[in-house]
Amino acid sequence: MSWYMGEKGMTANKLASPQTTVHISLQGKGGVGKTLVASILVQYFRQKGLTVYPVDTDPVNHSLAQYRELGVQSLEVLRDGRVDQRTFDGLLERLLTESGVFVVDSGASTFIPLWYYMLENRVFDCLRNSGRRIVIHSVITGGQAMADTLSGFAEVARTSRERSIVVWLNEYFGYIQQDGSSFGEMATCRDNEQKILGSVGIARRNQDTFGRDIEEMIASKLTFAEALRNGQFSIMAKQRLKIVRDELFEQLDALNLDELRKSSTVTGSGAVEKTALAS
Repeated sequence: MSWYMGEKGMTANKLASPQTTVHISLQGKGGVGKTLVASILVQYFRQKGLTVYPVDTDPVNHSLAQYRELGVQSLEVLRDGRVDQRTFDGLLERLLTESGVFVVDSGASTFIPLWYYMLENRVFDCLRNSGRRIVIHSVITGGQAMADTLSGFAEVARTSRERSIVVWLNEYFGYIQQDGSSFGEMATCRDNEQKILGSVGIARRNQDTFGRDIEEMIASKLTFAEALRNGQFSIMAKQRLKIVRDELFEQLDALNLDELRKSSTVTGSGAVEKTALAS
């Protein structure tokens, strides 16, 4: 199996992370922003000067791999609906022996088989015992998919044994509210608050300006940096994209994901819920 990352993926950001961390974008509902989250994480960590290895395990769309700027490695981890042990073991070998930040984007179809394969084989114990830190990124969205994304988050939280989940509150499809309660007030959050590291809010904005700019950037599979250099975006469109990028990066800064120091940030939909990061 070839682990060629492409010229950009291999030559950029030579400064190694002080500790290897593994970030997995995981959600059973498709089309809710998993790949967007993974791409934001890669961009964020690289801007901080860390060595980042993006991995796309979506067997259907390979959406993350379409971001050519990121130098993504595509892996076929499923075969006939089951986890391909040889391929996954190759990925695990890298996670255990290489230094840096790994960002793994999973597809909706891999959610159940991949998650339970990792649990059955005690992958997280293996990584932790080798000094690796694992962070699960779960997207919850408003609109029609809210119930499904809440269910996907609850399933991961229920089967997790430690505080390791970052919740991404994506309001692009609508506000995240249930019977007048924001996510921080929902029973789903309260019942699993000991599993939550913190949250990142993707705020609902004017769809005719911010929304259209983000849509065009995502459709073109451009990073923020590429879009800001690209002539297809107007000066004001670039200004709006810069606002969105900076706000997302500031929220990630508050979580201290590269160090997982203690903090207090679960926010989104106007709610603030206190949860401490595990040291």
